[in-house]
Amino acid sequence: MNDAPVTAVIGAGLVGSGWALVFARAGHRVRVHDPDAGTMARLLPWLEKSARELEAAGLLADAATVVGRVQPCETLQEALTGAGYVQESVFETVEAKTAASLAIDEALEGDAIVGSSSSGIPASQFTEDCRHRDRFLVAHPVNPPHLIPVVELVPAPWTDPQTMERARALMADIGQVPINLTREIDGFVLNRLQGALLNEAWALYDEGYADLADIDATISHGLGLRWSFMGPFETIDLNAPGGITDYAARLGALYHGIAMDRTQPRPWPAETVARAGEARRAALPETELAERRAWRDAMLTRLAAFKHSNGLGP
Repeated sequence: MNDAPVTAVIGAGLVGSGWALVFARAGHRVRVHDPDAGTMARLLPWLEKSARELEAAGLLADAATVVGRVQPCETLQEALTGAGYVQESVFETVEAKTAASLAIDEALEGDAIVGSSSSGIPASQFTEDCRHRDRFLVAHPVNPPHLIPVVELVPAPWTDPQTMERARALMADIGQVPINLTREIDGFVLNRLQGALLNEAWALYDEGYADLADIDATISHGLGLRWSFMGPFETIDLNAPGGITDYAARLGALYHGIAMDRTQPRPWPAETVARAGEARRAALPETELAERRAWRDAMLTRLAAFKHSNGLGP
């Protein structure tokens, strides 16, 4: 146990807690710090519940041992002591991430590297003034990271290539699926792909072609079934007799025409968002959102167990 690597998680909200479980599951000693006492108070109960669920699904051997590897810390310095890797998961604003990065930078030990859970803000916007800025990068997970393994690794212009290599090796070693970007772009890869789908979904709903439930069903009972174990390029490669080039020859013009329909994208209309909100709250009252999130995580756990047992997961 004492020879296990030490990882610090700074920020213990939903994403930070998930990261703590990811690293503890992989055998790391995890030190977690969040300045908010209420957030820290929720950490261990959440870890215990989530680890038991993973154990029940066959994704953990011993939930108690995993949770025992996580140490809540009162100070940032305590959390960073001995840490070879730091996962910053503070509030998603430039100001909050700048303050956290500078504080981490000041207390960083040895050759430790720092990944930020930023979901869209590039590291160049909050690490420029760090003394060790070459050791900072974005390590963007999908929420919840202990159930969805993809993590996007995005360098700032000054991130050392060795930092990227070390981060990729670490993420693979702890059972995540690292995706390397060569340079910064707003939204990275995942949210740009998700955004393209969301923008079209909003447009179809706004223009009255289908309601929310039917648009959702198109994904959950259609595209999503394939996408749960293969990506868009492999999907189309298998959907034409001659593979991906045959698919492009057959349907490329159709998709180009669809894209040309949206050459002047506009913000999601406020009145349409309000209407969608009313429809969703009619289907799921706000008081039941937390329960539905728990159901989602339970379904993801079962899906992760299925993929793992069939050699489809990391």
